[in-house]
Amino acid sequence: MKDEQIIALYFARNEDAIGETDKKYGARLLQLAQRILLDQFACEEVRSDTYLKTWNAIPPQRPPVFSAFLSRLTRQGAIDRYRRDGAQKRGAREYLLSLEELGDAVGGEADEALDARLLAESIERYLRTLSPRERGVFLARYFYVDPLADVARQYGTSIGAVKSLLYRTRQGLRAHLEQEGFTV
Repeated sequence: MKDEQIIALYFARNEDAIGETDKKYGARLLQLAQRILLDQFACEEVRSDTYLKTWNAIPPQRPPVFSAFLSRLTRQGAIDRYRRDGAQKRGAREYLLSLEELGDAVGGEADEALDARLLAESIERYLRTLSPRERGVFLARYFYVDPLADVARQYGTSIGAVKSLLYRTRQGLRAHLEQEGFTV
């Protein structure tokens, strides 16, 4: 089913919307939560919470990119759960690894700094200056928290090439942020 049809089900308050959302995006949302959390039960709860938040948000919202809307809700829900459960109990997952990498560009408290609206807007401006490939690799690693091997496979390149591209992108982001007045 197409996204527009699923969104129409939400607007009609038809409960099939949740089933269709799960059928189309459930596995990807669960995978995204698993890259941040270790606990399978918690991941499934985050995915269910995403469906509830989607049900409550649509209507009145009509997300222009439904998959990005769902991913944002899932990612934020998993991060909130991660913070609530305590980072020390969880160990180093892809989320921690990606934050550590990104921390070099935006400062030591990357997970807190990324929540700041001004910083997010500045990062968005920087991302718009990148090529579609550079932007895609950056988002795959730091938004979707994909492992380096998955990013390399997705873009048909080596892990080393992805690391190099991400390094250059982080350096560019660092320079951009410094130019906009952020201390990094």
